[in-house]
Amino acid sequence: MESFNARDFARATELKVDFVQDNHSRSARGVLRGLHYQIRQPQGKLVRVVRGAVFDVAVDLRRGSPTFGRWAGAQLSEDNRRQLWVPPGFAHGFVVLSESADFLYKTTDYYAPQFERGVRWDDPAIAIAWPLAEHGIAAPLLSAKDAAAPLLADAEVFQDEDY
Repeated sequence: MESFNARDFARATELKVDFVQDNHSRSARGVLRGLHYQIRQPQGKLVRVVRGAVFDVAVDLRRGSPTFGRWAGAQLSEDNRRQLWVPPGFAHGFVVLSESADFLYKTTDYYAPQFERGVRWDDPAIAIAWPLAEHGIAAPLLSAKDAAAPLLADAEVFQDEDY
């Protein structure tokens, strides 16, 4: 299967992007990663799952945007072969719905840990409808960093000049 074609991507999205880094993440059922972003060197991400299934989420963190604080989500799996474009200026996260999942993503800028930020996965102001119960997940498994992430109201977000 052809998993990426720059010409087709540009035609479908009307975006011209240069990907500089590919990442591969493997996680177990119930692991929730996110919501992550880089406040400087913001990354656009083209994400997909090559094994298993996840529910993937993007949250608009661009302060001047009419969709600031809103989220979009999609189930990505090896079976549906869907991909999700997460633009720069958005936080990203996912929860693993299958026994395990291999999650791949291309980024438009390099990882810069000094600029990494997060927003709480269960912030009531964002109100993401994570499909946990319907997949038999009583509570997600979080890293210490994700468990300590601030609410959107307290998070450093993007201003117009940042993205």
